[in-house]
Amino acid sequence: MNHDFLNSALWSGFAYASGWRQTKAGTIQVIDPSNGADIASVGFGGPEDIARAAKEAKAAQKSWAATVPAERAKILNRAADLLEEHGAELADWIVRESGSIHPKAMIEIEHGALFIRHAATLATASSGTFLPGMDERTNYARRVPHGVVGVISPFNFPLVLSVRSIAPALALGNTVVHKPDPRTPISGGIIIARIFEEAGLPQGVLHVIPGGADAGEALCTDPHVAMISFTGSSRGGSKVGELCGKHLKKVQLELGGKNALILLDDVDIDIAASNAAWGAFMHQGQICMATGLILAQSGIADALADRLATRASHLPVGDPSSNQVALGPIISDAQVVSIQAIVDDALEKGAKLLAGGTHDGRFYKATVLAGVKPGMRAFEEEIFGPVACIATFDTDEEAVELANHSDYGLAAGVITNNMGRAMKIGDQLNVGQLHINDQTVNGGPYAPFGGRGKSGNGSRMGGPADIEEFTQWQWVSVKQAATPYPF
Repeated sequence: MNHDFLNSALWSGFAYASGWRQTKAGTIQVIDPSNGADIASVGFGGPEDIARAAKEAKAAQKSWAATVPAERAKILNRAADLLEEHGAELADWIVRESGSIHPKAMIEIEHGALFIRHAATLATASSGTFLPGMDERTNYARRVPHGVVGVISPFNFPLVLSVRSIAPALALGNTVVHKPDPRTPISGGIIIARIFEEAGLPQGVLHVIPGGADAGEALCTDPHVAMISFTGSSRGGSKVGELCGKHLKKVQLELGGKNALILLDDVDIDIAASNAAWGAFMHQGQICMATGLILAQSGIADALADRLATRASHLPVGDPSSNQVALGPIISDAQVVSIQAIVDDALEKGAKLLAGGTHDGRFYKATVLAGVKPGMRAFEEEIFGPVACIATFDTDEEAVELANHSDYGLAAGVITNNMGRAMKIGDQLNVGQLHINDQTVNGGPYAPFGGRGKSGNGSRMGGPADIEEFTQWQWVSVKQAATPYPF
C-alpha cells in the first residue's frame, strides 16, 4: 500500500483537534474485520476531549463564518481534488478497515468528492430574501450558520456518510466536531482530516475525534454545540434525539430502513433478480438503503426466487483485499450472531432457505429466504446482513399494504413495464425516497436524502436540503432612524 498521503507517522495515536494531538482517553487499535489484524492506532476521545474540541470550535467559528464565501468554496474544492488525487491509496484503507470490496471503496472516493464539490457551491449560493413590510422599514431574512455542528457517523459507508454532513456544514460557515465510528476512524475520520488539513482549512474549524457512546453523549449535551447530524441505527438515533431535545439543539437523524422492492408481474425476471441481488447483497447488506424486503407478485415469485438463489450461490465471500470476492466480512461477531438469529427465526416460522444461511466466521454467505411473512423477524426488522427476504402479494393494493407495514420509511423501489401503475403504487408508499424501475440503494449529493418514522425525524441532507439543515433563518428589519412609541 502506498502510504505517501496518509502516512501513519503523522497521525498514529492521535486525533485531529486544532492539529494532531494525543487524547485524554488514550488510543485504540483499528482492526481489519477480515482477519483480526491490527491496521493502525488512533487517538480515542472521551467526554473531556469532546469538551475541549467543542470549545475550540466555538472560538474559531466567527472568523470562519466571516471568511469570504469564495475562499471557503476554494478550500472545499481543493479538499475534493486531494481526495480524488489520492483515491487509489485511500481506497485501500477503506477496504482494509470497513470490509468493503474495492469497487465499493472507489464509489466512496468518487461520491465523497462529489459531496464536497456540491457543498462548495453552497458557500456562494443566495442566502436571503427581501420580505414585505407593514411600514417604512426594510425587512429581509437571511440564512446564518448554527455555530458548531456535531457530526456522528457510522461504519458502513464511513467516508461518504461523514463528508455529506461535514462539507455542507463547513461551506455554510459552521465549525465541526466530528465523531466517526471507532471501528472505522481512518476511513470516516483521518482521511477527512488530512484532505482538509492539506487544503488549507484553518486550525480549529474541523475536529475529528473517534470515540464511543460516552463521547457521542458529550457531543449531544455540550453547550458549545448547536446542532447534531447523526447517521446510524434507529436505537442510537432515538437516544441522540432525546438528548438533543432535552438540551434544545437542532438534530438531524438519518437512521435505518426496511426497504421494500416491489416487483410486478410484467417484469423481466432476470432484470428483477439482478436489481434484487444488488439491493440485498451490496456491501453485505450493511446499508441503510438495502433492499430489506422483496415483494414479488404471485405469478413471478417462484421464478424470481430461483433466479435470485442462483445469483446468490455464485457470489464469492471472503477477504476483500484479495479482489476475488463479491462480499466481504460482516463488521463484527455480534452482528453475525444477530443476522443468524433472524434467519433461524424465519426458518422456524416456515420460511424456505434457498441459498446461504451459513457463515464462516464473519463471512456470511449471500442468503435467500422465500415465503417470508409478517410476524417473522426477517419481515419486520432491519437485518444489516446479506439476506434477501422474499414475500408475495396478489394485488397492487396488497403490495402497498405490505410495503407500508414497516415502522421504517426510508426507501422503496417499484419495477414494472407499466409506468402509470408504478406511479400509482409509489404515490401511496410512506418513504423519503422512491425509485421507479430501480432497486433501493441509491444516493448522491444532489437529492434530499432521508426518511420518516424509524428511519429518521423527517430531516434531509443533500441537494437543496443542505442549506435548510445547516443554517437557520434570521429576520432583519432596518429603520433609517429610531422613532418614538406611545409609552
